[in-house]
Amino acid sequence: MITKATIEDIPTLTILINSAYRGETSKKGWTTEAHLLEGKRTDEPEMAEIFLDPKNTILKFTENDKIIGSVLLVEKEHQLYLGMLTVSPELQNSGIGKKLLAEAENHAKSLGLSSIIMTVISVREELVAWYKRHGYVDTGKREAFPESEIHTTVSAEPLEFIYLEKSI
Repeated sequence: MITKATIEDIPTLTILINSAYRGETSKKGWTTEAHLLEGKRTDEPEMAEIFLDPKNTILKFTENDKIIGSVLLVEKEHQLYLGMLTVSPELQNSGIGKKLLAEAENHAKSLGLSSIIMTVISVREELVAWYKRHGYVDTGKREAFPESEIHTTVSAEPLEFIYLEKSI
């Protein structure tokens, strides 16, 4: 079941997101960033800030009263920004990500927005290909990967974001 997350979900969401992107547990799935970045993907203070902004929505995918997936949606002018799409590493490749993408599209439509945009680290070719198979296209826009206090780059090559977009 996909529903809107609440501030009470922050501890669980933080653990889930970090487990899917970083560290040893993330290596159980195919979307890990552990070979590129060390440290956390997010923390509870950052998650609290996200919830405080009324333009942000986090959807959670719950099964048997356990949050096993989530996605951040940010309303921006005529677009919806999609970020932190997360599925528990053990459950990746089971269709949960596709369902969250579909619900993100429904959310964008309900807001009257014309497209969804996202950023993906360019060297994550398998992830970029997955999004392209779901209708996203490379806009050609690039942005340097930001420095952060909560993670450290371990990749030998410089990291950058590519922008992907899907018209809806």
